[in-house]
Amino acid sequence: MNNFKTSVTMKLLLAGIVLILIVETNAQWYNFPREAFQGAGDMWRGYSDMREANWKDSDKYFHARGNSDAASRGAGGRWAAEVISNAREWVQERTGHGAEDSAADQKANEHGRSGGDPNDYRPPGLPGKY
Repeated sequence: MNNFKTSVTMKLLLAGIVLILIVETNAQWYNFPREAFQGAGDMWRGYSDMREANWKDSDKYFHARGNSDAASRGAGGRWAAEVISNAREWVQERTGHGAEDSAADQKANEHGRSGGDPNDYRPPGLPGKY
């Protein structure tokens, strides 16, 4: 009976070590909530800057920049950027904004999230502050 307990304990210990190693190397799940929170802040800053700048044809730049900043936080930031971007576009489509504009916004969002340079969408003359 004692050998059975030792065998089960060793198997559980080994399974626990393997699980910890897999989670640690692949997910770093413990960083996800912090990254998501910070990424949401990056998205809010992008939106606030866009409203403050009030610059013609700057919408796509701020989409790309907000997504880029959030995604640079890690998996949590990338997730937050995607959820926020998709929710924003969903709401805009339902409130009468065109599907064509939404598709262009989503293209800029993905460009930023995937590591593209937000300055590719920067309009001429936009102040350097942004």
